[in-house]
Amino acid sequence: MDVSSLGIAELGETPAVAVVVDVMRAFTTAAWAFAQGAERIVLARSLDEALALKARHPEWVALKDGASAPGFDAVNSPGFLRSAELGGRTVVQKTTAGTVGALAVEDAPLVLCAGFVVAEATAQVVRGCGSPSVTFVVTGDDGRAEEDLACAEYIAGRVAGDEAPPDAFLRRAAASRAAAGLAEGVRQGYRGVHPDDVALCLEADRFPYAMVARREGPLMVLRARPVPAAPRPATAPC
Repeated sequence: MDVSSLGIAELGETPAVAVVVDVMRAFTTAAWAFAQGAERIVLARSLDEALALKARHPEWVALKDGASAPGFDAVNSPGFLRSAELGGRTVVQKTTAGTVGALAVEDAPLVLCAGFVVAEATAQVVRGCGSPSVTFVVTGDDGRAEEDLACAEYIAGRVAGDEAPPDAFLRRAAASRAAAGLAEGVRQGYRGVHPDDVALCLEADRFPYAMVARREGPLMVLRARPVPAAPRPATAPC
């Protein structure tokens, strides 16, 4: 399989398979939304669109980057969202990088949104799709975000059958500028960051589902796709 990693601005022709990576924090937050029972996540193109969707559907949960703001119910933080009750609800998500990256490849036949927490499940879907190529969209820092690059490389290795543990990739992500920025936000008491956000973003393979985005009418919608646990090698008898 041919593998490439591109920033959003570097995207050219529509990829056959796009894996859009935003570790800190959009797609870690999205994974937690599904863990808390969300049925689907609508990826909004702008804050205005998110607010308009919320106005038309008051029962939906709207979230954004940064601190809370009028009209929004939550912030883009896995630490805060993990205590939300989202059973059967629709979440509207607008972030600076992750949702932008997913919408940039909305015409791809298969779009997966990923962070470390769904890495193995994502790799299983890519392996099973039979495509000769996959493009990783590295959304952070104009395609140079170390945490997103590390996650993309970890998933690519899993697609290729590499069973090496994720530790080295997680260490790279932990040392990233994004991790340092979130930690600094906690120190300064910034209300848009939870003290556990970095740790939650650095949990590999926590959830047994991939996250697939596709158009549903005029909306780009993210849904969880459960993936069976990968078989483990049999233990040799003592």
